[in-house]
Amino acid sequence: MITHKRGFFGWAWFVLWRFVLAMVLLLLALLLTLRFVPPPTSAFMLQSPYPVSQQWISIAELPAHVSLAMVASEDQRFPEHFGVDFAAISKALEQYDDGGSLRGASTISQQTAKNLLLWPGQSLVRKGLEAGLALSLELIWGKKRILEVYVNLAEFGKGIYGVEAASQHYFGKSARQLTVNEAARLAVLLPGPRSRDPRQLTPYLQQRVAWIERQMQQLGAGHLNLILI
Repeated sequence: MITHKRGFFGWAWFVLWRFVLAMVLLLLALLLTLRFVPPPTSAFMLQSPYPVSQQWISIAELPAHVSLAMVASEDQRFPEHFGVDFAAISKALEQYDDGGSLRGASTISQQTAKNLLLWPGQSLVRKGLEAGLALSLELIWGKKRILEVYVNLAEFGKGIYGVEAASQHYFGKSARQLTVNEAARLAVLLPGPRSRDPRQLTPYLQQRVAWIERQMQQLGAGHLNLILI
């Protein structure tokens, strides 16, 4: 009887690690492919309750201030960290332990991983997967590709994904023609894209836009130069 039990658990372990290995290899193959090919869709698009509008645009075609606005708003240390801001995560976990929601710790790398492969929510499981995937993106893609995918997959409204679709929808022109103020107005949508409109901002959001523009000035036009070369 003991022999049979050991045989069963040994077989189960063999199947499990083979399955896990296969999944890891498939994920690596997917990420390697998406290093060069624009993602045809994302997990968030597939889960959207609204008709999806998304148009890919190369980061090389975007004015530098568009990418800078997103970084200034969401993750000013993006060029410096390696996908995960451990200090921010520690602070978020402390707030979570104190009864708050788990928020405020995601870098652009983590948000890209979440938008591409995961699901909405604030669970510890998803946060853990998000962090692991962010590290993988840093290793396989690098900063420039992460930022390029981020600006093309981020949600800017009900079913509106990416800066090109957002610019066309809200301002009637390509993201190639966005002004600094318009880029900041799009950036301010990111925490709550389904309830905000860059053409009709509340006084609070107008102040937030002004803050983003000040941050862009302080960071400077060269803030992203090294990763965008």
